[in-house]
Amino acid sequence: MDKENFKAYLAWATICIVWGTTYLAIRVGVQNMPPMLFAGFRWLASASFFIPILLIKGYKFPKVKDWLSLSIVGILLLGIANGMVVVAEQWIPSGLAALIITTMPFWVVLIEAVLPQGIRPNIFIVSGLLLGFGGVALIFHNDFSKIIEPSYFLGYAALFLAVTSWAGGSVYSKYKKVDTHPLMGAAFQMMVAGLAQITVGAMIGEFSSFGFNNSESVFAFLYLMIFGSIFGYASYIYAISHLPVSFVTTYAYVNPVIAIFLGWLILDEDMNWIIVIAAVIILAGVFLVKKGSIIQRKIPLNP
Repeated sequence: MDKENFKAYLAWATICIVWGTTYLAIRVGVQNMPPMLFAGFRWLASASFFIPILLIKGYKFPKVKDWLSLSIVGILLLGIANGMVVVAEQWIPSGLAALIITTMPFWVVLIEAVLPQGIRPNIFIVSGLLLGFGGVALIFHNDFSKIIEPSYFLGYAALFLAVTSWAGGSVYSKYKKVDTHPLMGAAFQMMVAGLAQITVGAMIGEFSSFGFNNSESVFAFLYLMIFGSIFGYASYIYAISHLPVSFVTTYAYVNPVIAIFLGWLILDEDMNWIIVIAAVIILAGVFLVKKGSIIQRKIPLNP
């Protein structure tokens, strides 16, 4: 494994761990602050901190010709997808939200499969995706009854929009190359998404109820800004620029496992054999998708 691939897999491991903790932070924050402004100021604050550091380190600000492509990705991934997760967690428990987000790799595979130069899923990728989803479903099997409750409908609709938008943005980012370093590109996308979400929040009157009313809100905001945004999203953009999208998106299978483990470690939540077995199934799914992606990269699209 060369240095670039090692760094890309390290970035993937980072989003697996870090983003597994963000569902809880979002749930805490959105209970006290309006969703669009909570999300928007998080991304804008992250960009305001991240961009100057990158400039000092010698990275170039994106060229004007790349602004549109970067903005599209930022709006799809952060503005819409992440924004809708925040909106959904007003009604949907964080664990159930994590479960629904795991369907996202299916959408990535579907979108890529219909593209002229897209990757065709093989038996390893399909088997891995099915295994991963099955493992997560096993962890959250007690929550399935909530799907039919009308009070959760808006949350489910928001999460459906989130997974499809994230999948579309991920594929677009993979095939629409820009002449910008991935880290600076990620920071630019944070800025665009943050401004867009703040604009939406202002238009729907969220400023009247916006404010950091307690220490939990402050902690959730800072945690999401530093770890979820700067470390997490920058790692995601770097990973999808060097690894197959179908593999990178398997982080969505690992995130719920991380969430369950942290709950057991910190909050003394239940850890039983069903969870252990599900974790093994999920990791087996990740392995199969990785194997299938490697095989696909070795096969010409037009032999």
